[in-house]
Amino acid sequence: MDERYRERLAGASEAAGEAGLSALLVTPSADLRYLVAYDPPPLERLTCLVIRPGRDPVLIVPELERPLAEEHVPAGLAEIRGWRETEDPYAAAAAVVGKAERLGVSDQMWAAHLLRIQRAVRPGGTGLASPVLGPLRAVKDDQELEVLRRSARVADEAFHRIVEERLEGLTEREVAGRLGDLLLETGAERVEFTIVGSGPNAASPHHEPGDRGVRAGDGIVLDFGGTVGGYYSDVSRTVAVAQPPEGFTEVYEVVAEAQERAVRAVRPGVPAEEVDRAARQVIEQAGYGDRFFHRTGHGIGLEVHEDPYIVAGNAEPLRPGMCFSVEPGIYLEGRFGVRIEDIVTVTEDGVARLNHAPRDLLVLR
Repeated sequence: MDERYRERLAGASEAAGEAGLSALLVTPSADLRYLVAYDPPPLERLTCLVIRPGRDPVLIVPELERPLAEEHVPAGLAEIRGWRETEDPYAAAAAVVGKAERLGVSDQMWAAHLLRIQRAVRPGGTGLASPVLGPLRAVKDDQELEVLRRSARVADEAFHRIVEERLEGLTEREVAGRLGDLLLETGAERVEFTIVGSGPNAASPHHEPGDRGVRAGDGIVLDFGGTVGGYYSDVSRTVAVAQPPEGFTEVYEVVAEAQERAVRAVRPGVPAEEVDRAARQVIEQAGYGDRFFHRTGHGIGLEVHEDPYIVAGNAEPLRPGMCFSVEPGIYLEGRFGVRIEDIVTVTEDGVARLNHAPRDLLVLR
């Protein structure tokens, strides 16, 4: 376990040097978890990992949190320096950084911390750390892939169970609550989100479950996910209750074909935008191009949305170990919506799905 984190820190240090950065400053975030296995909450007291090319990393923490940091950060991985309430943590960070031409800072660093760090360090320039850390985190190692597979299996099992239950007559909020319970029952550590859109509400991709009751003749979009081992699941399926509404089956078949074409387009070296294009062409040819108005996918791992993003304009070549969603959809305002989503991983010679819940149209009793 320790060796994985040492390799990650070494990779971040090397990439920072190649990017011309004097230092990377990483505050509480998925980036910090990825690099040193430490997950404190973001607070007004500064916690900051300083990574300098060719030098040992230093983790600056409030003195009162030093025992927690020492408990969680693998021994010998980084020097841990505590600061007391009467001390200036930004001066401490500046002392570690030294003279800086350019800094890379966490995307999620609070502005309150960033402005004070800039005042203390006075770098020649400041940019985001994500161009350095994003590509490293985007490629999952074998252990990460196994945890993501487990997380996907939990979500699949929750779907298998929810469609065995009678949903007609329940409110969207009740179905969402039941989905959350099933995620926990099947092995998730926490529930991140449960989107349930029934009937015309399904035409809103991020609909918040409300008090509308599920009725016969409804299409329902179920989009949900949680965490296993700190890694996220995210799956979407669309079902019908009693019988599909008019035109629903045709639209469902278009989305299913778009998703299949996009998955088949995934392989090493293919630009991410080509996967988006594969899905979009099917939907445009069917006459619904203006009803597919979101990207085809997003990376997943320690965050539910991370690199790579499967969207027009992203020419980044896909690499083995990348994991992301493939989730085309068609949304007909006032009528219904359809979305089918799986998490996939790029293999050495193609692609593998992590989700295996049924993708054929299910009509629930």
